[in-house]
Amino acid sequence: MDVGELLDFQPARTLKRGVDADDDYEHMLKRKTVEAPVRKTYEEMTDEERLALVMELEEDKEGGDEMDETAVKKMVGNLERKHGKNQELRIKHSDQPERFMESEIELHVEIGNCMVLATQPHLYPTLVQAGGIKLIVSMLTHTNSDIVLGVVDLLHELTDPDIISEALDEGVVLVQALVKCQIMSVLVQVLDTLDEKNEDESKGLHNVLGIAENLVEADPELAHLAFKHGLLVWILTRLKVRSFDPNKLYCSELLAVLLQSSTSNRAELGLIEGIDTMLQALAMYKRRNPQLSEEQEMVHNLFDSLCLSLLHPANREIFLKGEGVELMVLMLREKKMSRPPALKVLNFALQGDEGINCCAKFVDVYGLRSLFPCFMKTPGKKVKRGGFTELEWVEHVTSIVSHLLRNCSGSQLQRIVNKFVEDDHLKVDRLVELHLYYLGKVREADKEIEDEDEDDEEDEGEREERAYMKRLDAGLFTLQRLDYIILSVFTAGISSISERVKQLLNLKGETIEPIRDVMKEYLKSLGDGEDNKTNEEKQNIQNMVNQL
Repeated sequence: MDVGELLDFQPARTLKRGVDADDDYEHMLKRKTVEAPVRKTYEEMTDEERLALVMELEEDKEGGDEMDETAVKKMVGNLERKHGKNQELRIKHSDQPERFMESEIELHVEIGNCMVLATQPHLYPTLVQAGGIKLIVSMLTHTNSDIVLGVVDLLHELTDPDIISEALDEGVVLVQALVKCQIMSVLVQVLDTLDEKNEDESKGLHNVLGIAENLVEADPELAHLAFKHGLLVWILTRLKVRSFDPNKLYCSELLAVLLQSSTSNRAELGLIEGIDTMLQALAMYKRRNPQLSEEQEMVHNLFDSLCLSLLHPANREIFLKGEGVELMVLMLREKKMSRPPALKVLNFALQGDEGINCCAKFVDVYGLRSLFPCFMKTPGKKVKRGGFTELEWVEHVTSIVSHLLRNCSGSQLQRIVNKFVEDDHLKVDRLVELHLYYLGKVREADKEIEDEDEDDEEDEGEREERAYMKRLDAGLFTLQRLDYIILSVFTAGISSISERVKQLLNLKGETIEPIRDVMKEYLKSLGDGEDNKTNEEKQNIQNMVNQL
């Protein structure tokens, strides 16, 4: 090769590395028009794409172990720059989407990169100090729904209960930072903007509700923010939709969580027509059963929420005015899936002095006709008991009867007592039968407690508490309810009832004495409170015991 050839020689133009995804992405950014990437679900991916996704996630997981505070700050800085650039271009070219689309894609990718933070909860405080949480929450109000959904996915991962529980102190820092950024209020704004007809946005809405649940699980004290910032109202509005879907199920779950975690939410629920909303939602199932298991779960959630709301005394009157008693009686009569939870609701609605009016209404709408078949026969299959154990079923039924005997008077009380006379005292027979059964269960528990070896590490108070819990599990509370009923009808002035009770007990070699002992123990459990109503109830029971 001569000098001229050497000067003209050019090496082959080969790439030092293959074109990868980053090269494609950079090339795409240089084009004048940019198309947003089409999202594929896992089911839509090919086998090769699924394998690539798994490998990418594994690489992210392995790389996550190498993150430190500097890496977090750099990540927040990158996110802030991408967000600032996007906002600037959006303002500058508001009527030319193609001019800011590239920055939108870059921002979306950067949000996805932050997912690795969910694997590094020990770095949450650094994320907060670097202003990352404030920045992330601010992007929930972005105009592009894809950006919003990306941020929602990120927050859902960051607040995952399992992650928070693993790094409790760091998780508290994250939650407090989110609360400081008014996260509940912002989440409600997001819920209002999402269109559930769009599949991606419907899934995003589910995750928004998940973030709220995660926060309340991390700190139950935050549940009161649900009403303050409008989440409770949004949930109730969503429950008014008649058709069933997964998001309606999640709303019912979250409602139960919010009411369980906050007494103030129970009080506020009545003020925003929440009781009526739940009654209307449940009325759909008075004559039909839910078609899907998920729909059945939603119905149970609504019943549980209704029970929780009735713990607030003022809600009993709202329940009464909303014809809640009539609806529950109808459900008892129809014997559908709603029958067992309706018993539970009535147990909550009729108890205490606040349940006096509900008790009167129950008798007036012929609720006794639907209640006593439940008393006379406990369904053999757990499915027909609505998931209740046999003990729970009997407990709810006997509690309702005892509430009625306590809160009714005059002709209404007489109608209840007469039920134990009709059909040749058939209900007295059942009453004594249940008394003897649960008396035997409690005696067995007492025998087991006596035979147990004493634990030297337990003090006397702990032993007494454990013994008491064992007796409750055996049916002590139900036995107390049964014996209260026996006491009430025995001393009602109808001699045939008292004679039938003594006759049945004698046939089994028993006496009245155990009933007296059970009720004396119950009196002790009521305590020596200064409440006049409690003292009055104790005096009434003591008078009946003396008559016995």
